[in-house]
Amino acid sequence: MVKIMPFSEYNRDQLTVLAQVRDFFRNLPSSEKDKIQKIIQPYLVFRADVADFHNKFLSDICTVKCFQDMQSACCNKEGIATFFADFVVNILCSENSELDTMEEKLVRGAAGNKCVYLTDKGCLWRYKPIVCEMFLCDHAKKLLGEKGASHMSRWGALREEEKKYTWPDKPVLFDELEEIFIAKDIENPLMYCHKSPGLLRIKSSWKNI
Repeated sequence: MVKIMPFSEYNRDQLTVLAQVRDFFRNLPSSEKDKIQKIIQPYLVFRADVADFHNKFLSDICTVKCFQDMQSACCNKEGIATFFADFVVNILCSENSELDTMEEKLVRGAAGNKCVYLTDKGCLWRYKPIVCEMFLCDHAKKLLGEKGASHMSRWGALREEEKKYTWPDKPVLFDELEEIFIAKDIENPLMYCHKSPGLLRIKSSWKNI
């Protein structure tokens, strides 16, 4: 029998977004879905660059810290911050079976104090939330620096490139994806580019809000 863990507010909020975005794409004409797929392509190229960097320079560090020693400062938290746009990208790029597994895991709950999306085989997201993907603990930063100053410089460049998609001091992808759903009368608290007071202040520098 599957043990059902106490249903947390975090899990409920994640399930709500997952359902909203999946339902949206189920009912969306393929031509409109293709347009959104095209919009996210530059971001997917960026994510491929980040994944390549992780595989070359961070996988050995993070595998030990996160999975073997179980001392991760991120993966051992109950939940990680997710943007609404994280779900949009991941759902567009995932199989229905993968999304069904995410839903089932959210209903079951996490084992212990781990992130609900963390399994023995790794993270359930095909494209991890950007906050998670770009997080480096102090230990990882130290070891990465010891591998060479050029690696830290490259990581810094990737962090700057991330802002092109997430930091709304100008039109950015994450804001644009939220607006697509808002135009269809879909609202969610995780639409941070439209809900977060801090990000709204940043947007006000170029947009009259």
